Amino acid sequence: MSDKARAELAPTGVLRAGINLSNFLLVTGRSATAEPEGVAPDMARAIAQSLGVPVHLVPYKSPGELGDAVGTNAWDIGLIGAEPQRAEKIAFTAAYVEIEATYMVPPGSALKSIGEVDRKGVRIAVSARSAYGLWLENNIKNATLMAISGLDAAFNKFRDEKLEVLAGLRPGLLKDIEKMPGATILPGKFSAVQQAVSTAKPNKAGAEYLAAFVEQAKKSGLVANLIEKHKVKGLSVAPLTTP
Repeated sequence: MSDKARAELAPTGVLRAGINLSNFLLVTGRSATAEPEGVAPDMARAIAQSLGVPVHLVPYKSPGELGDAVGTNAWDIGLIGAEPQRAEKIAFTAAYVEIEATYMVPPGSALKSIGEVDRKGVRIAVSARSAYGLWLENNIKNATLMAISGLDAAFNKFRDEKLEVLAGLRPGLLKDIEKMPGATILPGKFSAVQQAVSTAKPNKAGAEYLAAFVEQAKKSGLVANLIEKHKVKGLSVAPLTTP
Protein backbone atom coordinates (compact mmCIF):
# COMPACT_ATOMS: atom_id res chain seq x y z
CA MET A 1 0.00 0.00 0.00
CA SER A 2 1.31 3.43 -0.95
CA ASP A 3 1.40 6.31 1.48
CA LYS A 4 -0.55 8.22 -1.15
CA ALA A 5 -3.45 5.75 -0.97
CA ARG A 6 -3.61 6.05 2.81
CA ALA A 7 -3.42 9.84 2.61
CA GLU A 8 -6.28 9.95 0.09
CA LEU A 9 -8.52 7.52 1.98
CA ALA A 10 -7.87 8.79 5.49
CA PRO A 11 -6.71 12.41 5.19
CA THR A 12 -7.79 13.17 8.76
CA GLY A 13 -6.12 10.05 10.17
CA VAL A 14 -9.55 8.39 10.49
CA LEU A 15 -11.40 6.48 7.76
CA ARG A 16 -14.83 8.12 7.47
CA ALA A 17 -17.13 5.55 5.91
CA GLY A 18 -20.51 6.53 4.48
CA ILE A 19 -23.13 3.87 5.30
CA ASN A 20 -26.55 3.61 3.63
CA LEU A 21 -28.98 2.76 6.44
CA SER A 22 -31.89 2.01 4.08
CA ASN A 23 -30.27 -1.18 2.77
CA PHE A 24 -31.63 -3.67 5.30
CA LEU A 25 -29.46 -6.48 3.91
CA LEU A 26 -26.20 -4.64 4.47
CA VAL A 27 -27.15 -2.83 7.69
CA THR A 28 -29.00 -5.32 9.87
CA GLY A 29 -28.99 -3.67 13.27
CA ARG A 30 -27.37 -1.35 15.80
CA SER A 31 -24.80 -1.98 18.48
CA ALA A 32 -25.26 -1.11 22.14
CA THR A 33 -23.72 2.28 21.30
CA ALA A 34 -26.11 2.77 18.33
CA GLU A 35 -23.39 2.12 15.73
CA PRO A 36 -24.68 0.53 12.50
CA GLU A 37 -24.02 -3.22 12.36
CA GLY A 38 -23.98 -5.54 9.37
CA VAL A 39 -21.99 -6.56 6.32
CA ALA A 40 -21.35 -3.00 5.07
CA PRO A 41 -20.17 -1.57 8.41
CA ASP A 42 -17.91 -4.61 8.89
CA MET A 43 -16.44 -4.14 5.41
CA ALA A 44 -15.65 -0.53 6.36
CA ARG A 45 -14.03 -1.70 9.60
CA ALA A 46 -11.92 -4.25 7.69
CA ILE A 47 -10.73 -1.58 5.25
CA ALA A 48 -9.80 0.73 8.12
CA GLN A 49 -7.90 -2.09 9.82
CA SER A 50 -5.98 -2.78 6.60
CA LEU A 51 -5.06 0.90 6.40
CA GLY A 52 -3.99 0.94 10.04
CA VAL A 53 -6.40 3.74 11.00
CA PRO A 54 -9.56 4.03 13.14
CA VAL A 55 -12.96 4.02 11.44
CA HIS A 56 -15.86 6.46 11.86
CA LEU A 57 -19.19 5.38 10.36
CA VAL A 58 -21.17 8.22 8.77
CA PRO A 59 -24.83 7.12 8.42
CA TYR A 60 -27.17 8.26 5.64
CA LYS A 61 -30.90 7.61 5.35
CA SER A 62 -30.69 6.80 1.64
CA PRO A 63 -28.13 6.00 -1.06
CA GLY A 64 -29.05 9.23 -2.82
CA GLU A 65 -28.08 11.32 0.21
CA LEU A 66 -24.81 9.43 0.53
CA GLY A 67 -24.01 9.93 -3.14
CA ASP A 68 -24.87 13.63 -2.99
CA ALA A 69 -22.33 14.15 -0.21
CA VAL A 70 -19.35 13.12 -2.35
CA GLY A 71 -16.77 15.88 -2.53
CA THR A 72 -18.12 17.68 0.55
CA ASN A 73 -15.48 16.26 2.92
CA ALA A 74 -18.19 14.31 4.76
CA TRP A 75 -16.93 10.80 3.95
CA ASP A 76 -13.78 9.18 2.57
CA ILE A 77 -15.28 5.91 1.36
CA GLY A 78 -18.91 5.11 0.65
CA LEU A 79 -20.59 1.70 0.63
CA ILE A 80 -23.27 2.07 -1.98
CA GLY A 81 -24.75 0.55 -5.14
CA ALA A 82 -22.63 1.21 -8.22
CA GLU A 83 -24.68 2.97 -10.92
CA PRO A 84 -23.67 5.02 -14.00
CA GLN A 85 -25.29 8.23 -12.72
CA ARG A 86 -23.15 8.07 -9.58
CA ALA A 87 -19.96 7.17 -11.47
CA GLU A 88 -19.63 10.71 -12.82
CA LYS A 89 -18.22 11.87 -9.47
CA ILE A 90 -17.53 8.59 -7.67
CA ALA A 91 -14.94 5.89 -8.35
CA PHE A 92 -16.37 2.43 -7.65
CA THR A 93 -14.69 -0.88 -7.01
CA ALA A 94 -16.14 -4.01 -8.56
CA ALA A 95 -19.10 -5.31 -6.56
CA TYR A 96 -18.42 -7.23 -3.36
CA VAL A 97 -22.01 -8.49 -3.06
CA GLU A 98 -25.01 -8.68 -5.38
CA ILE A 99 -28.72 -8.36 -4.60
CA GLU A 100 -31.40 -9.55 -7.02
CA ALA A 101 -33.98 -6.93 -8.03
CA THR A 102 -37.37 -7.97 -9.42
CA TYR A 103 -41.07 -7.08 -9.50
CA MET A 104 -44.17 -7.78 -7.42
CA VAL A 105 -47.63 -7.65 -9.00
CA PRO A 106 -51.03 -7.52 -7.26
CA PRO A 107 -53.55 -10.37 -7.05
CA GLY A 108 -55.10 -11.20 -10.43
CA SER A 109 -52.39 -9.43 -12.45
CA ALA A 110 -52.04 -10.43 -16.09
CA LEU A 111 -48.29 -9.83 -15.86
CA LYS A 112 -46.50 -13.15 -15.55
CA SER A 113 -42.90 -12.41 -16.52
CA ILE A 114 -40.23 -9.72 -16.26
CA GLY A 115 -40.36 -9.11 -20.00
CA GLU A 116 -44.06 -8.18 -19.92
CA VAL A 117 -43.65 -5.25 -17.52
CA ASP A 118 -42.15 -2.59 -19.80
CA ARG A 119 -45.21 -1.68 -21.84
CA LYS A 120 -47.60 1.25 -22.09
CA GLY A 121 -50.24 1.45 -19.38
CA VAL A 122 -48.06 -0.23 -16.75
CA ARG A 123 -47.16 1.92 -13.74
CA ILE A 124 -44.13 0.86 -11.69
CA ALA A 125 -43.69 2.07 -8.10
CA VAL A 126 -40.05 2.21 -6.99
CA SER A 127 -38.05 3.68 -4.13
CA ALA A 128 -36.56 6.91 -5.48
CA ARG A 129 -32.82 7.01 -6.15
CA SER A 130 -32.25 3.41 -5.14
CA ALA A 131 -29.63 1.60 -7.22
CA TYR A 132 -32.27 -0.53 -8.93
CA GLY A 133 -34.44 2.57 -9.40
CA LEU A 134 -31.57 4.24 -11.25
CA TRP A 135 -31.23 1.11 -13.41
CA LEU A 136 -34.94 1.33 -14.26
CA GLU A 137 -34.59 5.02 -15.16
CA ASN A 138 -31.96 4.03 -17.72
CA ASN A 139 -33.78 0.99 -19.13
CA ILE A 140 -37.57 1.36 -18.90
CA LYS A 141 -38.84 2.62 -22.27
CA ASN A 142 -42.64 2.23 -22.31
CA ALA A 143 -43.99 1.76 -18.78
CA THR A 144 -44.42 4.72 -16.41
CA LEU A 145 -41.89 4.81 -13.57
CA MET A 146 -43.22 6.34 -10.35
CA ALA A 147 -40.34 7.11 -7.98
CA ILE A 148 -41.39 7.55 -4.35
CA SER A 149 -39.14 8.48 -1.45
CA GLY A 150 -38.67 5.44 0.79
CA LEU A 151 -39.38 1.71 0.63
CA ASP A 152 -42.54 1.79 2.74
CA ALA A 153 -43.92 4.76 0.83
CA ALA A 154 -43.32 2.97 -2.47
CA PHE A 155 -45.30 -0.04 -1.24
CA ASN A 156 -48.10 2.19 0.06
CA LYS A 157 -48.33 3.96 -3.30
CA PHE A 158 -48.46 0.61 -5.10
CA ARG A 159 -51.20 -0.67 -2.79
CA ASP A 160 -53.30 2.45 -2.27
CA GLU A 161 -53.36 3.59 -5.90
CA LYS A 162 -53.63 0.04 -7.25
CA LEU A 163 -50.54 0.33 -9.44
CA GLU A 164 -49.60 -2.54 -11.73
CA VAL A 165 -46.08 -3.22 -10.45
CA LEU A 166 -43.81 -2.68 -7.43
CA ALA A 167 -40.07 -2.87 -8.10
CA GLY A 168 -37.70 -3.87 -5.31
CA LEU A 169 -35.00 -6.12 -3.97
CA ARG A 170 -36.28 -9.67 -3.78
CA PRO A 171 -35.71 -9.99 0.01
CA GLY A 172 -37.71 -6.82 0.60
CA LEU A 173 -40.52 -7.94 -1.71
CA LEU A 174 -40.72 -11.21 0.22
CA LYS A 175 -41.66 -9.08 3.26
CA ASP A 176 -44.02 -6.84 1.28
CA ILE A 177 -45.94 -9.76 -0.16
CA GLU A 178 -47.01 -10.76 3.35
CA LYS A 179 -48.98 -7.50 3.48
CA MET A 180 -50.82 -8.28 0.22
CA PRO A 181 -52.31 -11.79 0.16
CA GLY A 182 -52.53 -13.16 -3.38
CA ALA A 183 -49.80 -10.94 -4.78
CA THR A 184 -47.01 -12.52 -6.84
CA ILE A 185 -43.27 -11.93 -7.13
CA LEU A 186 -42.27 -12.46 -10.75
CA PRO A 187 -39.59 -15.10 -11.40
CA GLY A 188 -36.10 -14.03 -12.39
CA LYS A 189 -34.61 -10.57 -12.08
CA PHE A 190 -34.45 -7.35 -14.06
CA SER A 191 -31.12 -6.42 -12.51
CA ALA A 192 -28.65 -7.44 -9.84
CA VAL A 193 -27.72 -4.48 -7.68
CA GLN A 194 -23.96 -4.26 -7.47
CA GLN A 195 -22.96 -3.17 -3.96
CA ALA A 196 -19.49 -1.68 -4.09
CA VAL A 197 -16.99 0.42 -2.16
CA SER A 198 -16.36 3.90 -3.48
CA THR A 199 -14.33 7.05 -3.07
CA ALA A 200 -14.28 10.46 -4.72
CA LYS A 201 -13.12 10.35 -8.34
CA PRO A 202 -9.88 12.34 -7.80
CA ASN A 203 -8.59 9.71 -5.32
CA LYS A 204 -6.88 7.55 -7.94
CA ALA A 205 -4.40 5.82 -5.63
CA GLY A 206 -7.13 5.29 -3.05
CA ALA A 207 -9.48 3.85 -5.66
CA GLU A 208 -6.82 1.38 -6.81
CA TYR A 209 -6.25 0.27 -3.23
CA LEU A 210 -9.98 -0.25 -2.61
CA ALA A 211 -10.34 -2.23 -5.85
CA ALA A 212 -7.56 -4.59 -4.79
CA PHE A 213 -8.97 -4.88 -1.27
CA VAL A 214 -12.42 -5.87 -2.53
CA GLU A 215 -11.04 -8.57 -4.83
CA GLN A 216 -8.99 -10.02 -1.98
CA ALA A 217 -11.99 -9.84 0.36
CA LYS A 218 -14.03 -11.94 -2.08
CA LYS A 219 -11.20 -14.37 -2.82
CA SER A 220 -10.21 -14.90 0.83
CA GLY A 221 -13.74 -15.63 2.01
CA LEU A 222 -14.05 -12.44 4.08
CA VAL A 223 -17.23 -11.34 2.32
CA ALA A 224 -18.80 -14.81 2.57
CA ASN A 225 -17.93 -14.93 6.27
CA LEU A 226 -19.59 -11.55 6.88
CA ILE A 227 -22.77 -12.71 5.14
CA GLU A 228 -22.77 -15.81 7.32
CA LYS A 229 -21.94 -13.84 10.48
CA HIS A 230 -24.94 -11.56 10.05
CA LYS A 231 -27.19 -14.39 8.76
CA VAL A 232 -28.34 -12.39 5.74
CA LYS A 233 -30.62 -14.05 3.21
CA GLY A 234 -30.69 -12.61 -0.31
CA LEU A 235 -27.04 -11.54 -0.54
CA SER A 236 -24.48 -13.38 -2.63
CA VAL A 237 -20.74 -12.82 -3.02
CA ALA A 238 -20.11 -11.05 -6.31
CA PRO A 239 -17.91 -12.84 -8.87
CA LEU A 240 -14.21 -12.09 -8.95
CA THR A 241 -13.23 -9.69 -11.69
CA THR A 242 -11.18 -11.08 -14.54
CA PRO A 243 -7.57 -9.84 -14.41
